[in-house]
Amino acid sequence: MKVSSKLLFGGRFLAFRRMGQWEYVERQNTSGCVAILAITEDGEIILVEQFRPPVQRRVIEIPAGLAGDVAGDQLETLIDAAKRELLEETGYEAQGMERLTEGPSSAGLSTEVITFFRAQGLRKMSEGGGVGSEIMMIHSIPLKGLRIWLDLKEREGCLIDYKIFAALYLAERILN
Repeated sequence: MKVSSKLLFGGRFLAFRRMGQWEYVERQNTSGCVAILAITEDGEIILVEQFRPPVQRRVIEIPAGLAGDVAGDQLETLIDAAKRELLEETGYEAQGMERLTEGPSSAGLSTEVITFFRAQGLRKMSEGGGVGSEIMMIHSIPLKGLRIWLDLKEREGCLIDYKIFAALYLAERILN
């Protein structure tokens, strides 16, 4: 049985809702969220770094984004969104995407569920860096040195998105 919620405020990208005493956020104009584990044939994980206004810091992340948020392509599949986001953000094209898992990004705050994919058959096609107002730096980091590199980035003041650690766990399960 689904309980109805009350809309408190609706913005362009987010709706603020209440269900009983619980307040939460719901994404608008999208059909899902994707995160991509991209490891090259040389054993390097592809990460992005960008400034995130809500936390006022640069954040190290795995490539990720929304499905169905592009005008005229609201019926975009999650796999197609994962391929598009990977190419836009990193410049890498994936021949295939394997669905790994899905889960809530913040179950107490948002209805958002992230579907995790593993990119296969990577080929560098462009510089990447995002689209529109996105300004990203792309990093290719050897898996064996990733913990040290992340520690260095943290000391520089970057935040490390927790999805990287999920990606490492999934990579370990896949690669071993």
